Amino acid sequence: MNSHDTHPGGPDLASLAALLADGTRAGFCLALLDGRAWTATELARHAGVAASTATGHLNRLVGSGLLTQERQGRHRYVRLADPETADLIEKLASMAPRRADPPRSLPAVNRSRALARARTCYDHLAGALGVAITEAMTDRGMLDWEHGLALTGDGTAWLAELGIALPPATRRPPVRSCLDWTERRPHLAGAVGAALCRHAFDAGWITRIGTSRAVALTDAGKHALTDRLGPAAVET
Repeated sequence: MNSHDTHPGGPDLASLAALLADGTRAGFCLALLDGRAWTATELARHAGVAASTATGHLNRLVGSGLLTQERQGRHRYVRLADPETADLIEKLASMAPRRADPPRSLPAVNRSRALARARTCYDHLAGALGVAITEAMTDRGMLDWEHGLALTGDGTAWLAELGIALPPATRRPPVRSCLDWTERRPHLAGAVGAALCRHAFDAGWITRIGTSRAVALTDAGKHALTDRLGPAAVET
């Protein structure tokens, strides 16, 4: 009796695991955690594989529902299907063992450090900066962890002061904790985490570093977060 016989009609977890067991496909999903749409050519270049190889892998990921695609003229763009898929990839990354061969070249080391300091996790902030902001919000009573993560009245008022209205109710939770794969501590996700990240970009608190999902905290961002959350929020 095989695994399919033991749970007839149940979820085929093995098929999902097989999709991500391939290093190239897993690398594509990690790259797409930046929240942007990529072409097959861009992902092929990122992974160091032929364009035809990338296309084959992307067809499988799109067919499985992990990625979605859109066309503009002759170009096909792919992105992670939704925030829940991004949460799944980030969760798996946090549980995965670290590679035995750390980057050795100076540019690679700098890229790795930049990602660890601050990055986007699909549409919310991650890395040391994301964790520091989450902990500062907790210390100031804006987040409550007693019965699962919840936004408090003080948190709602703080967001309003920034001009951030609570997103309308959807199946996506307002706040959710996401285990950070570099810090191994939770950062703020959910609709509120996404709205806060979007505000940080719009207000010039953070800026992207090159084409990666690493971001840099600007001087304006340091001053704003220190004023609103205290110095611990920017100690990365």
